[in-house]
Amino acid sequence: MKLYRSLSNVAKLRSTFDFGGRDVAHWFPGHMAKGLKKMRASLKSVDCIIEIHDARIPLSGRNPVFQETLDVKPHLLVLNKMDLADLSNKQRILKELDRNGVKNVLFANCLKQRDESVTKLVPTVLEMLGNAQRFNREENHNYCLMVIGVPNVGKSSLINSLRRTHLKKGRASRVGAEPGITRAVLTRIQVCERPFMFLLDTPGVLPPRIESVETGMKLALCGTILDHLVGEDIIADYLLYSLNRLEKFSYVEKYNLPEPSDDIQFVLKHIAVKLRKTQRVKAITGVGNVTITVPNYPAAAYDFIRAFRKGELGQVILD
Repeated sequence: MKLYRSLSNVAKLRSTFDFGGRDVAHWFPGHMAKGLKKMRASLKSVDCIIEIHDARIPLSGRNPVFQETLDVKPHLLVLNKMDLADLSNKQRILKELDRNGVKNVLFANCLKQRDESVTKLVPTVLEMLGNAQRFNREENHNYCLMVIGVPNVGKSSLINSLRRTHLKKGRASRVGAEPGITRAVLTRIQVCERPFMFLLDTPGVLPPRIESVETGMKLALCGTILDHLVGEDIIADYLLYSLNRLEKFSYVEKYNLPEPSDDIQFVLKHIAVKLRKTQRVKAITGVGNVTITVPNYPAAAYDFIRAFRKGELGQVILD
């Protein structure tokens, strides 16, 4: 990859992002409150909480409402999508999580056909449970785990990966690229035979109040909030700002830009031209209406965001 640090325009790239006074209150769909209530009602039969989160935002966006749930049960944090994250500062992340009271952490790629981190999950859980009181369930020889997390971080993918690893069976939980696939607490799903272990899949639950607009934008960029609630234009602009701030300039070569840019319209125009994404619109002129061909900016923004989510623009940590 080319180095752009010597270019004069790199020094002029944005150091802050203008969120324009956006209100994130409407990003909390009503069905999530219902899902959280069902999860709390199921806690009595649960031995361990498996919280799954996106490794690109290991510190931001974890639902603080979960904390009162996690305090009463053994807790394992799985940072999924590690293949998309820049883990060069992995130890710093672990230290920060430890300061926040999170002691047990696994990094994973649950979409991988066989992920070594997923194979460690059952032994890790058994070790945690061996050091914890099982309340009034000591006579039971089976284990129930509850999988929780914000939307679209890979809860269903984790369940399916565990079934592939331990039962050699196909997926039992639906997986989708959009948040909100799982809408209700499901019946228990077996994921291991020795020991007998099953999980409760749960709906993704965002905090009722997102701590800041920037945290909300990070969640949106990682696909945990429906794009149309935020706007793909603003998500694309925040993505450009984030890549430049992290000095991740692979988008320059991917989309044939002359150099890094802070102008999202300029970048989207190059993307539209490269991908031949254009649209015909009517324009009013002095001689009447004419049809002209212009870049399709929404389609370009869609491609830019999807390329990031697939890891095509490099590995990043947004925190």
